[in-house]
Amino acid sequence: MDPTNKPEQPHPHYSLYQRECFMNGTIGQLPPFSVVPEKLQESTQKVLTEKGYWYAASNAGIGWTDKANREAFYDWRIIPRMLVDTNKRDMNVEVFGQKLKNPFIFAPIGINKIYHPLGELIPARIAGEMGMGYMLSTAASQSIEDVADANGEGSPRFFQLYMGHDDDVTISLLERAHKAGFTACILTVDTWQLAWRPTDVDIANYTFYYAKAGAPGNEMGESDPVFMRKYGDELKKDPSVWIDKHVWHGKAHDWKKIPWLIETWKKISGGKPFALKGIQCVEDAEMAVRVGCDGIVVSNHAGRQVDGAVGSLDQLPAIVDAVGDKVTVLFDSGIRGGADAFKALALGAKAVLFGRLWVWGMSHGYEGCMHVVKSLLADFDITMTVAGYPTLADINRRALQYKGAERNRPSRL
Repeated sequence: MDPTNKPEQPHPHYSLYQRECFMNGTIGQLPPFSVVPEKLQESTQKVLTEKGYWYAASNAGIGWTDKANREAFYDWRIIPRMLVDTNKRDMNVEVFGQKLKNPFIFAPIGINKIYHPLGELIPARIAGEMGMGYMLSTAASQSIEDVADANGEGSPRFFQLYMGHDDDVTISLLERAHKAGFTACILTVDTWQLAWRPTDVDIANYTFYYAKAGAPGNEMGESDPVFMRKYGDELKKDPSVWIDKHVWHGKAHDWKKIPWLIETWKKISGGKPFALKGIQCVEDAEMAVRVGCDGIVVSNHAGRQVDGAVGSLDQLPAIVDAVGDKVTVLFDSGIRGGADAFKALALGAKAVLFGRLWVWGMSHGYEGCMHVVKSLLADFDITMTVAGYPTLADINRRALQYKGAERNRPSRL
């Protein structure tokens, strides 16, 4: 906690944010809201519209997969090590050829303007300022170019693609992303069709259909010259054209389409990495390797797509064992704090995506989103030092035990 006795290291001492919060309290300045996940979510409900809140909070079906994600984190327990010199820590990591100051990436979440008028410009800016990865959604409510400007020159950013069935539009999106400095393409494969989300159904919560009334949602399509040339007239009459025909169109692709997409992106980008997001089983991970992917994101869309599915963290070890030496494996779904990220990294993820946390913070504006991000980084930084793991390389399966029972522990790396 002594700020004058911190050795130089490759990234800031994020842990000092806790001290800053304590010291601010001595002059009557408390944090704007709690970052305890349940309280953070409650604070979000107070500032968002009903539809904004429920779109962020909704899950598939009755929410069993969301629960499974959290239970999976509970089942894995950290084994602290003592008398380890953790005064100098190193959480730098390279992902898809980009250097990050920490192993956190902003997950791709669409229509950010329903959470704040500036939308994606807030998380993109913060990611750039903090040296974190940023992943932009095809369902964004700001243009690719404006988000890149907010993210900053040279900041590590990746483009998440929802692929429709008009290849001309897909190519246009990829060309724009490459020109705007996005250095990897991440195809989401678990959301051709939105899941049954009853909390959204209850209030007809689908902002894209309300575009004629001024609601956000079509900005990415409206900013694309190819889409507007081919479908602009139709969009003026029917605001559902962008989302229904080109994003969550309900017509699933199959593995035969992926080689074309990889080849197309590689040609456009000069060979930049390509990955699939939404992988949940070993067979699909192995297929991703065979078709030429450079990476995968182990994810169940934070429990928002298949109700009653396996927890994302539960699937991570077997997938890493199968393909972790062949492709970059990232993790997504259920991250709520530094210890969660620690566990995902220990089970083999190169870096972790976090989503709902930054959305909840962004509902309070730039300062609110920054408070959540700094808190997450401080939590992770402090977890590394108090648990006795000074570098990311030290965080492996030897750092965990499953359900606290020695007989249930998987074989160690």
